[in-house]
Amino acid sequence: MKKCLIVENVHKEESSALGREIGQFLESRNISVTHYRLDSCSRQGPFTSADFAVTLGGDGTVLYAARACAPLGIPVFPVNLGEFGFIAGVQKTTWKKDLLDFLTGTLVPVGRNMIHADVIHDGKSIFSSNCLNDIVITSRLCAQTMSFQVVYNKAPLGRFRSDGIIIATATGSTAYSVSAGGPIVDPELDAFVLTPVNSFSLSSRPLVFNPEGELCIHILPWRNQKAMAKADGQKSVLLSENDVLIITKAREKALLVGCTIDNFYAALRSKLNWAGGPHA
Repeated sequence: MKKCLIVENVHKEESSALGREIGQFLESRNISVTHYRLDSCSRQGPFTSADFAVTLGGDGTVLYAARACAPLGIPVFPVNLGEFGFIAGVQKTTWKKDLLDFLTGTLVPVGRNMIHADVIHDGKSIFSSNCLNDIVITSRLCAQTMSFQVVYNKAPLGRFRSDGIIIATATGSTAYSVSAGGPIVDPELDAFVLTPVNSFSLSSRPLVFNPEGELCIHILPWRNQKAMAKADGQKSVLLSENDVLIITKAREKALLVGCTIDNFYAALRSKLNWAGGPHA
């Protein structure tokens, strides 16, 4: 490990100071450091010149880095400065020990499965992205019901009417999907989770699929004809009726440091206040 890119979320006040501290720590070990300031308008950072990346922020900062690093095989060391930290598994109080363990090979990156999303319009791909968490289809107008035809491996599953549809990875099952009533899935499982948002029918339920298949969401005609798809809540594309969203398993995995299964269940206990008693 000779080169590191430190991604600092500008919306986290402590990211800049901590970035300097981590940079000095790495440079004292003859590792060259590049700092990259991330905001809502940022384009892709210079990940190709790094051997590993350190992210300073919340899970959103990790998602940004993971999409770029996964195809390059670059591990991400995610320091949690956010609220939830389901993905950002390194705490700011322990970063130095964890980073030293990573550099010496004691702390090994964990591979997390991703999905690949393509939007087909008039027979041509107009959008393509890997997603570590999810891709979400919604109307661009608030609380507007849409219609979808869902097909898995060429088998039609039926017509769904809802405010939107979430297709999540196991990692992303604890994000928007669980808020919409989807299941919590162990991140070591390989699965797609399809969760309708505010379904028009009480019979519509979340579905879990084998990711080795192909999941297609056909956008059916609806009233306002203004919709969008958003990958990991960060990359978006406008949709029209008859567009098709195709979901497959991504070829690459995100390599995340400190995202162990123990940390995942510790986050669940903490964030969901699991106590096992009357207040659980």
